[in-house]
Amino acid sequence: MKDEEKNMFAAMHNPRAAYGKAGVEMSVETADPHQLVLMLFDGAMLSVASASLHMQRRGPQDIASKGEAISKAINIIANGLKASLDMDSGGELAAKLAALYDYMCARLLHANLHNQPAALDEVSHLLAELKSAWAQIGGKP
Repeated sequence: MKDEEKNMFAAMHNPRAAYGKAGVEMSVETADPHQLVLMLFDGAMLSVASASLHMQRRGPQDIASKGEAISKAINIIANGLKASLDMDSGGELAAKLAALYDYMCARLLHANLHNQPAALDEVSHLLAELKSAWAQIGGKP
């Protein structure tokens, strides 16, 4: 990986701590920082998909489950992905990513409050695009 590509997405402060803080259930002991970020994207996308499923079902249990899934996605985005940005060396890109993560969290809250699957779809699409870019930087498909 080229140095400018590493700097483009900002260095990780402590990716294992960010991953653990987000509460994602996976083994992180053997993962490198790049893999940890991919795992965070996977966890957030899975939580958004789960929220979407519960939103579609609309059963009594699904209301609480939808809220839990959205809360987990917000936690992963805010306390995992955003917290892992190095704002000092990441420059303008890190600031833009932080703002995008804040936007995604706001859209997830909106989706939860107003039962809007389109907002979940929007966040899912954004997460998929960012994950794809991150994977390409690491040389992974």
